[in-house]
Amino acid sequence: MTRLFDLDFQLLHDTVLLAIAVFFLFLLLSYLLFNPVRKLLKDRQDKIKGDIDTALADKEAAAALKEQYDEKLKNIEKEAEVILSEARQKALKNEARIIDEAKEEAARIRKRAEEEAELEKKRAMDDIKQEMIQVASLMAGKVVAASIDTTIQDQLVDETLKEIGDEAWLS
Repeated sequence: MTRLFDLDFQLLHDTVLLAIAVFFLFLLLSYLLFNPVRKLLKDRQDKIKGDIDTALADKEAAAALKEQYDEKLKNIEKEAEVILSEARQKALKNEARIIDEAKEEAARIRKRAEEEAELEKKRAMDDIKQEMIQVASLMAGKVVAASIDTTIQDQLVDETLKEIGDEAWLS
């Protein structure tokens, strides 16, 4: 009998045994090599995914921190403005206080000067009165010494008044 492609029973048997051996070899290699490599690749993939998730979480946390710092910077500017405003108000209060103290000091100085002027005025009046007394005594001495009549006496009084001045007699 002529065989097609030289297929005999032995060849078919060897082929089936070879296929079974290759299948078992595949299972054995799959268990010994492919599964650990797959597990290694899966672990690596999980680690990379975890790193990416961690990086995204860190990025979000950094963005939140940046937002907080920006908010704090804005608040710092507001706080600085409040502090400057308070300092300005204190400066204005100090300025008003210093001006009030200066006005009070000026009023005290002016009052003291007026009192001193009044004392000087009284001293001057006392001096004028002393001079008037001396002039009157001199005049009385002249009147007695001269024993003159009343017209001459009136004339001497008028001259004395002119020398002293009318204001001394009016005050």
